[in-house]
Amino acid sequence: MLSNSPWLPASVACFARALKLCKDPERLKPLKCLLIVNGLAEDGLLVGELIKSCFRLRDPRLALSSFRGARRATLSLQNSMVRGLCDHGLHEQVLWVYGKCRSSGCPSDNFTLPLVLKACAALGALDVGKEIHCVAFRAGFEANVVVQTALLDFYSKTGRLEVADKLIDLIPEPDLVSWNALIAGSSLNGLHNKALELFGRICAMGLKPNVSTLACVIPACTCLGRSDIGRSLHGLAFKSGHLSNGYLAPALVSMYAIDDSLCSARDMFESLPEKNVAVWNALIHAYKQKQKAVDVFEIFHRMVQSGIQPNAVTFVCIIPACENLRDSVHGKCLHALTIKHGIGRQISVGTSLVSSYAKHGDINSAKSLFDDMPDRNLLTWNSLISGYVHNRLLDESLAVFSEMQFVGLTPDPVSIISIVSACSKLNAILLGKSAHAFSEKMDFVSNLNVSNALLAFYCECHELASSFALFNRMASRDVESWNTLISGCVRTGHIEKAWELCHFMQKEEMKLDFVSLISILPSYVSKDYLLQGMILHCYAMKMGFALDVPLVNALISMYCNCGDLHSGSLLFKIMPRRDLVSWNALMTGYRNKRLDGDVLLLFHQMMEEDQMTPNDVTLINLLPSCCSLLQGQSIHAFALRRGILRDTPLLTSLVSMYTRFDDIRCSLRLFETGDKLDISLWNSLMSMHVQTKYSYKAVDAFCQLLCMGLEADHVTVLILISASAQLTIANLALTVLSYVIRKGFKKDIAINNSLIDLYARCGNISIARDLFNSSDDKDLVSWNVMINAYGVHGKFEASLDLLSRMELTGMKPDAVTYSSILSVCSHAGLVHQAKMIFRSMVEQGVSPNTEHYSCMVDLLGRRGHLHEAFEIVKGSPHLASTALLESLLGACSVQGNAEIADGVCKMLLEGDPTNSVPYVKLHNTYAVAGRWMDASRVRSDMERRGLRKVPGYSLVHGS
Repeated sequence: MLSNSPWLPASVACFARALKLCKDPERLKPLKCLLIVNGLAEDGLLVGELIKSCFRLRDPRLALSSFRGARRATLSLQNSMVRGLCDHGLHEQVLWVYGKCRSSGCPSDNFTLPLVLKACAALGALDVGKEIHCVAFRAGFEANVVVQTALLDFYSKTGRLEVADKLIDLIPEPDLVSWNALIAGSSLNGLHNKALELFGRICAMGLKPNVSTLACVIPACTCLGRSDIGRSLHGLAFKSGHLSNGYLAPALVSMYAIDDSLCSARDMFESLPEKNVAVWNALIHAYKQKQKAVDVFEIFHRMVQSGIQPNAVTFVCIIPACENLRDSVHGKCLHALTIKHGIGRQISVGTSLVSSYAKHGDINSAKSLFDDMPDRNLLTWNSLISGYVHNRLLDESLAVFSEMQFVGLTPDPVSIISIVSACSKLNAILLGKSAHAFSEKMDFVSNLNVSNALLAFYCECHELASSFALFNRMASRDVESWNTLISGCVRTGHIEKAWELCHFMQKEEMKLDFVSLISILPSYVSKDYLLQGMILHCYAMKMGFALDVPLVNALISMYCNCGDLHSGSLLFKIMPRRDLVSWNALMTGYRNKRLDGDVLLLFHQMMEEDQMTPNDVTLINLLPSCCSLLQGQSIHAFALRRGILRDTPLLTSLVSMYTRFDDIRCSLRLFETGDKLDISLWNSLMSMHVQTKYSYKAVDAFCQLLCMGLEADHVTVLILISASAQLTIANLALTVLSYVIRKGFKKDIAINNSLIDLYARCGNISIARDLFNSSDDKDLVSWNVMINAYGVHGKFEASLDLLSRMELTGMKPDAVTYSSILSVCSHAGLVHQAKMIFRSMVEQGVSPNTEHYSCMVDLLGRRGHLHEAFEIVKGSPHLASTALLESLLGACSVQGNAEIADGVCKMLLEGDPTNSVPYVKLHNTYAVAGRWMDASRVRSDMERRGLRKVPGYSLVHGS
């Protein structure tokens, strides 16, 4: 069949001519087949022509396939392959071809080595480049100007500028190309000042800068913000006639893009008589950097309309702009255009598309595109790994990371940052530490971004000691480093360390930024820290952060946590713009202060004014404020419609709400629908049983969660102790104590205080005292619980002695302490001590409340000090309760003090004229005092008002 083909070449020359004239890439494969069939596939000349045609018609894969089939690689064939692959950006394949040729004994010349060095520079393959340097040295090419320049360029671009400096000193008379390579390397590695310094040197040497020189120096001016020098260089380019060269225009457009309005860049762009694709790309990139996605697409549309065909760089610039539009349709349209223009399979374009699909949440499309890519580089793998982490598919990200290493790619700092982030979210401490060890081995920790990622990992995993160790070893630190550690300290409860870090941060002349303030503000959680919070508020206003919504939200929360609801509310009202977090912050402040009416009012205001959709935090704030079961059920229904009921915090709040309204059946049903592996859900169940006095069920629930393998937290243990205190079973108390000690919860002050109360209730005051004495860190609650325990057990002297010891340690008693000790005095009849303590309380600045007045009145009344008791009642700023007045009236009745009884009776009747108890007790008082006429008058008043004595009854029945 082939021999009958009318166009079949009959000789090598014909084949060569057919390959040169071929314009259709689809006909290259048949031509290759004809070469093989005719036994010409090993002819060096024809294979060389085939390879040249493959690269000319943009089919590098066929060129590689043809090269693999060649029996022997010649120098000419090698150079054709290296040149073609370099032109197509296939640098990894360049090194593979060079390696194969070296192993087959094929020599290299001064044409091969510069191209291979260029590939090494693009890949950052320092070790391979050093080997080629040795080859050049042994082959005598080191003195060749082209090879010297290539070596200079390689070392400059791979960041080994000290070697590049030595190389340029070895060149007898370095030309402008050599100096340009050094300037370009300096600029590329961020040494922009050095780039400007080198530019000054070449000008001083009398070398005239060319377009390449200016194209390297102008970006350095851009990065340094030296638009004055950049404008001077623009003038030099204009004077030298270089502006007509399209190579320089993109750098100038990028330089003028420093202007926030981009007007200068746009003017520069519009002034160009001819605009090539690189200039359009520069303008697109400038608008993309400023996150002006709409303008990016408008410029792209103009570019296409003007007849300029976009290239790979265009799509690499424009595809990321889709992220700002939050619209995946634009990304899909761009994907279609890349296919249409025949560049969709290029690595850079494919990598951008993988990243775009992943960031829009379409991880399946990202993975499918990744799998279809013929070639992938490290950046492509990093994009997929990052995409999985972004979409919280953390196990998949680890799997891809392992696969990447399996195919022979070594992770770079970007890979490590992504994988460390995955380890943080998975709390995979061992894997994260392995990544840290690898980073140390590869010297990635010198990269500030890697160090910051590791710092965040240790903070997220509550490995604060490791965080500080890494932080102290860091050669350089930026604001993000400090903020990460401050935030970690606040999250783990090390508030004082966070404040110290803020102090040291400012001492090192590192200014607190917006993130620093948001990180430290949540540590101010009581009125003692209000002043510090206000200082930070003033600092934020001074630095111009005060109108930023997230920061204002943090300030509102700070003011509410510190008890200054007025300032928090005022700050909320003057906000020019609010989000849902703003409303939730103020609602949470009202809820914590039990201002249920204000919570509901604020919620209605939010729905009317901003018409925001409540989230789970809003509903959690609303549930405790519900006045009826119907309101709670309405919130429950809303959560079901919104699909947010699966969130455990909201579920536990609903359980608490139904428990409050005695709907235990609904509470249990909600518990059954929740995640049984979440300890907070079990805590809500146990709390429900304790509140409904079914404490034995709470203990059963605790046993169930242990059988499931769950670990109790400190809230679980506190609820368990409360349940045990209700049951007052000595053996259960002993079991709970054993569990607490074994699990290390005894160090928790709140748990130790609860245990003291538990043993006091179970009648074992000696163990309660042992628990109190064994506590190294006693707080005010510890002393109050122990004082009350002694009082309950009738050990009045021990209570008073403990109060004295407490004051000697510098711990100031509070209202609860005085309430407990006055109650002890009341039960013991210690009038003198009670008076002293009551007077001391007032002197210490603790305002007596109703409970304190009740203790004093009850004690004085029972001990016969009726006048003093009545004076306390009249002098109390609080409205005396009916029970208190009736108690004092009863004491008057017992002691026959009709005068005081008459005054107390008037106070009682002012509060409730229909109450018959005051009349009865006043009648009895007059009777005891022998004032029968007054007693008769009281009875007559009762009859006239239609009041009757409430009949008594007995629980003792006769047989």
